[in-house]
Amino acid sequence: MLDAAKQCCERWGLSKVTIDDIAVEAGISRATLYRLFPGGRDVLFDALRRRETSEFFDELESHVDQADSLEDFVVRVVVESTRQLRADQHLQVMLASEPGSVAASLSFEGLPIIFQTASAYLSPRVAAWIGEERSAELAELLSRLVVTYFLVPSRYVDLGDPESANRFVRSFVLPAFAPTQKGP
Repeated sequence: MLDAAKQCCERWGLSKVTIDDIAVEAGISRATLYRLFPGGRDVLFDALRRRETSEFFDELESHVDQADSLEDFVVRVVVESTRQLRADQHLQVMLASEPGSVAASLSFEGLPIIFQTASAYLSPRVAAWIGEERSAELAELLSRLVVTYFLVPSRYVDLGDPESANRFVRSFVLPAFAPTQKGP
C-alpha cells in the first residue's frame, strides 16, 4: 500500500491523491486500507514518510560505517545525503509537480522533524570524535547544510562532489568543531 501511495503521488501529485486512488493502485478495498491505516490518508502518508526516512538512513549507514576520522565521516555524510536526495525520483517528481507542497513540508512543518531525525542518527556517531555535548550541534548543522544546498544549489560548493565537499568541510565545518586549546 505504501508503494501504491508513492506511485499515486508521483502520477498525480500529493494534494490530488485520494484513498480511493491508493486502494485501486494497491488492488485492495477502501475498507481494507482504512482498517490498516485508521485515520486514513494522513496516517498512510506518515507511514510512507517513516519508511522513506528509514531507507534513507539505512543507505547512508552503508556509506559512512567505515569512516576513520571525523573529517571522513562528515564528508561521507554530506556527499551521500546529497546524492540520495538528488537521486530520489519521488522527491524530484514532487518538487517538479508540487513545489509549494514540498517546500511547505521541507520548511516550517517538516524541517524540525528532519533535523531531529538527522540529529538522532548522527549525534551518537560523531560523539566519539567531539563529545556528546557538541555532537547534536554538529548533527543539526550537517542536516541544515545538506537541505539548504540541495534546495538552493551553490555555484561554489557541490556537496554531492567529494572533492568540493571535502574543501567545504575542512574550511568551514571542522574548524568550528575542533577541540579548543585552553590557556595556562
